[in-house]
Amino acid sequence: MSKILVTGASGNVGREVVRALVARGHEPITADRSSARAPGPSTSRALDFHDASTWERAVEGCSRLFLLRPPAIADVRSTLLPFVDFARTRGVDHVVFLSVAGAERNRFIPHNKVERHLRATSDRFTNLRPGFFAQNLETAYLRDIVEDRRIYVPAGNAAVNWIDARDIGEVAAIVLDAPEHHRAQSYTLTGPGAVAWSVVTDALSSALGHDVRYEPASIVGYVRHLRRRKLPAGAIAVQTVLHAMLRFGQGATLDPTAARLLRRAPRSIGEYVRDNAAVFRRAINA
Repeated sequence: MSKILVTGASGNVGREVVRALVARGHEPITADRSSARAPGPSTSRALDFHDASTWERAVEGCSRLFLLRPPAIADVRSTLLPFVDFARTRGVDHVVFLSVAGAERNRFIPHNKVERHLRATSDRFTNLRPGFFAQNLETAYLRDIVEDRRIYVPAGNAAVNWIDARDIGEVAAIVLDAPEHHRAQSYTLTGPGAVAWSVVTDALSSALGHDVRYEPASIVGYVRHLRRRKLPAGAIAVQTVLHAMLRFGQGATLDPTAARLLRRAPRSIGEYVRDNAAVFRRAINA
């Protein structure tokens, strides 16, 4: 059986890729900056994109790679791109990259650079372009939900089609299980349909037992907000661009690819909130 390396294995999507691969009978090798953090039933290896001395051991014996860009890395030219090239010299013959919806049209974001590099150097890749993650609610938005009882992003009043990381993980496992059927493909992955922000905040309010509101941010206001949260400059730039793109319908797309590959309807944002209500309650009570 082919060895599959899963980067970012301790994160929301990486964890779900690992779980989905295990469910399909694989024993993935998990990789993160600290091997002690990486979940998985088999081997865990340390991998730091900034430290090339960790690359050899990380990719050893692997023929397939799930590649996830850490949010803190905006400069992919000196990190992810040379890592991909190195991995291929060591026997990795297919890369599944977690990109974002619309990456092919936005040369500003780092995902675009990774996609272009993969395409220019081989046809043994698959780009997954999910829309907005449902799990953003428990990561990027959690502090605002807990402290301010609001979601505050520069998305205007545009509807968003959220996708659950569990579904992304299943799609990734499907591709990694039989990559020959998905060579040089780019898949836009969306949930079952776009919903207003009020649908999301109503679900959160119901789960938490108190009101959560949506407050559209201005671009300037959002940048200042993220600076107060002490995010790195690169992360602020990427988050601001991705959220601002929602104003133009970027996040409302309905694409049938996820449903086709999963052979079922993707999970809704309401399902996600109900299934993870305990996550938000713990954060409130912490």
